[in-house]
Amino acid sequence: MQPDHCLMSPMKIADTPVTSHSYCNHTFYLKRDDLLHAHFSGNKARKLMSLLAYEDPSVTHLIGYGSPQANSLLSLAALASLKGWQLEFYVDRIPEWLKSTPIGNYRQALALGAKVIPVSEVCEQNMHPETYIQRHRLDESCLFVPEGGRSPIAEEGVAKLADEIAVWAENQAVERLVVALPSGTGTTALFLHKHLKPKGIEVVTCACVGGKDYLIKQFEELGEQCFPTILETDRNHHFGKLYKDDYEIWHALKEKTGVEFELLYDPLMWHCLLDWLPQQPDKQLLYVHQGGLMGNESMLPRYRRKFGD
Repeated sequence: MQPDHCLMSPMKIADTPVTSHSYCNHTFYLKRDDLLHAHFSGNKARKLMSLLAYEDPSVTHLIGYGSPQANSLLSLAALASLKGWQLEFYVDRIPEWLKSTPIGNYRQALALGAKVIPVSEVCEQNMHPETYIQRHRLDESCLFVPEGGRSPIAEEGVAKLADEIAVWAENQAVERLVVALPSGTGTTALFLHKHLKPKGIEVVTCACVGGKDYLIKQFEELGEQCFPTILETDRNHHFGKLYKDDYEIWHALKEKTGVEFELLYDPLMWHCLLDWLPQQPDKQLLYVHQGGLMGNESMLPRYRRKFGD
């Protein structure tokens, strides 16, 4: 399978438009980072932006790890293809059904030349992918990106996003602006907060993987001491599990805004926002689109099998 020709189009990780929408009687702005690039969009593109300019002739391999359906897999595959590197992406396992019928991020990453490697196939020990990489795949020919881009390399691209938001808010004379986005590792939310707080712009997020304590630990591991506001909900929510109200809020957002959102992270953030916004009548909301729409290719069939259309 050949990668789409649009991957070879000029890469410009900047200056996405901001559109205005209404949902559940709340008017909000939307930073359209889903429009950055077909394969390199959303927060993953922002976090990896600095590597587009990375030049080291000794580097031939890009190394990452995570889930075989992770949004980061596709972004790393696109980056490797653009830079002429070989991506090695290590996983615990690849389900047999996914091997036989590639779909979503996994399908497109393979098309871009990525090697998705279960650790069990290269190591007899029961070893975590990160441990395997640390022991066996860190040399001068390899550039390693931690899971989800949780690394100081992410700050440059996220700082650029913060600048775009601040300039837009000033040009539009938007006051009391609050920027919202969901968190996995929390890297994007943390660096956005770092660069927007001095400009008087609040950042709010929610913990999609683990709870609030887990997210704070992720923040601390990046060496920062000042954190964005973490919204919580009293709903039971386990990462990757299917919830009917997540499916419903995703459908409703698409119907009301005409924009497709990501199915894994965005619904929980919107549940939190709909609880929080009525208490913030004087604040203006800017939601940062997370990209990751290729992942919906695998999520939607799961939802439809369970809940119908």
